Amino acid sequence: MKILFFGITKEIVGRSELEWNGEIPENINSLRKILAEKYPAISGLKSIAFAVNERYANDDQRLDSKDVVAVIPPVSGG
Repeated sequence: MKILFFGITKEIVGRSELEWNGEIPENINSLRKILAEKYPAISGLKSIAFAVNERYANDDQRLDSKDVVAVIPPVSGG
């Protein structure tokens, strides 16, 4: 599974892309918890969206080793 980071999440993790080399989390919610444990600053963000294979995903979206997951931080603008 490949994880792509954008915006502030890219800065927190220190890279824009991560190849997942462990057990694949069951779903987005599990991945969210793992990322928050590994990168605590991520849990401080108000809302993070996830996309799986270029489609926005709910927390219960199941994950597979072939998936590409995007971690999308909150966006502000004017």
